Amino acid sequence: MSDPALGLLGFASALALIALGMPVAIAMGIIGVLGFWWLNGWMGTAYILGSSPFESIFPYSFSVIPLFVMMGVFASHAGLSRSLFNVINSFIGHRRGGLAVTTVGASAFFGAICGSSLATVATIGRVALPEMKRHGYDDSLSTSTVAAGGTLGVLIPPSILLVIYGLLTQSSIGQLFIAALIPGLLGAALYALAIIIKVRLNPDLAPRAARTDWPQRLRFIGQVWPVVLLFATVIGGIYLGWFSPTEAAAVGAVGAFLLALLSGNLNRQTLRDSVYETAALTGMIFFILIGAALFNFFLENTGLPQMLIRQIESAGLSPMAVMILILVFYVVLGCFMDSMSMILLTVPLLAPVALQLDFNLIWFGIIVVTVAEIGLITPPIGMNLFVVQAAAKTVPMSTVVRGILPFILADLTRLVLLVAFPALVLWLPGAMF
Repeated sequence: MSDPALGLLGFASALALIALGMPVAIAMGIIGVLGFWWLNGWMGTAYILGSSPFESIFPYSFSVIPLFVMMGVFASHAGLSRSLFNVINSFIGHRRGGLAVTTVGASAFFGAICGSSLATVATIGRVALPEMKRHGYDDSLSTSTVAAGGTLGVLIPPSILLVIYGLLTQSSIGQLFIAALIPGLLGAALYALAIIIKVRLNPDLAPRAARTDWPQRLRFIGQVWPVVLLFATVIGGIYLGWFSPTEAAAVGAVGAFLLALLSGNLNRQTLRDSVYETAALTGMIFFILIGAALFNFFLENTGLPQMLIRQIESAGLSPMAVMILILVFYVVLGCFMDSMSMILLTVPLLAPVALQLDFNLIWFGIIVVTVAEIGLITPPIGMNLFVVQAAAKTVPMSTVVRGILPFILADLTRLVLLVAFPALVLWLPGAMF
């Protein structure tokens, strides 16, 4: 068996193990070690096992991950999600479908200070689902809105997935954050449009709510300014060059801690829970990074990426045809894997192909993360669907899935626009840098 064929077999084996329920880090690590042993023997494998786990998480740039995780955890405990929901709802909640649109807006803003899709779904769901239930919203609309809105936390900066993509491809994390702004806002707008169209077609899905008076609106605006200040400091500081992404993450973590403290929601128990949650999430991410590093050593030794490039060149496919194939591959893969695992497993394989085809790696990264978003709400393994169903325990999974199609169509529309018009991604970083 040739080395590239062995690499392809290893890739398929890793997917099979993950599909069978094995943790992603362990699946990639086992295949990586066994494949490397087959190619290089025990001595080479022993060296990789002794050095790779340390080297894969040692670089200083990886410190941005626990800091952004901590920022999101403290933001959740500070009750910022409730403030965001209240202020948006006070302006549009009285319109038909307004609570659902409010949920999308609150998810977008909370994602900007959280960086995690699952955390956004869990946090916003605790606030939005009871409100929509109280106002008589259809369960399929309310649960699917929370699940879809949570995907915005993956793309709108600061995004942990963008950080990992930048570290894997040696791309500028600052430029990735800037490039994600317009696609993220476009996603929120298309989600809102999907809700409006759905409610127009079936008004019974979303009854009107009471209008909020101006004194109440002003009170809610006064409660939300800390969120705006935190986002402006972290993201604005990166854009203006005041500090690096790692320094911005530290500023954001301290800022979220202070907001949680000033809100009165931070006591000894919540502080301990926040630290444990940060450590658990960071440990999970780093464990996956170690498994991915072992797997990538194996793939590089097989020459599989170079073989893919040669096959594409010999087939005479245009760059756009290759991009369409990559997108279809990601959409299908997203039905069975979570987004982080998908990026760690595939980016080392496909980034060399993207470079060979002269794709801008910043643009390619935004496209990849956008497709990963679709996977988060695609049955049968869409992670957000399970999180929102756990939050709405009385709602069956079939009801959640029934309402998700308009949001998937909105995501596919955004994907087509980003591929057809790369300036939507590249104009802002080009102007800033």
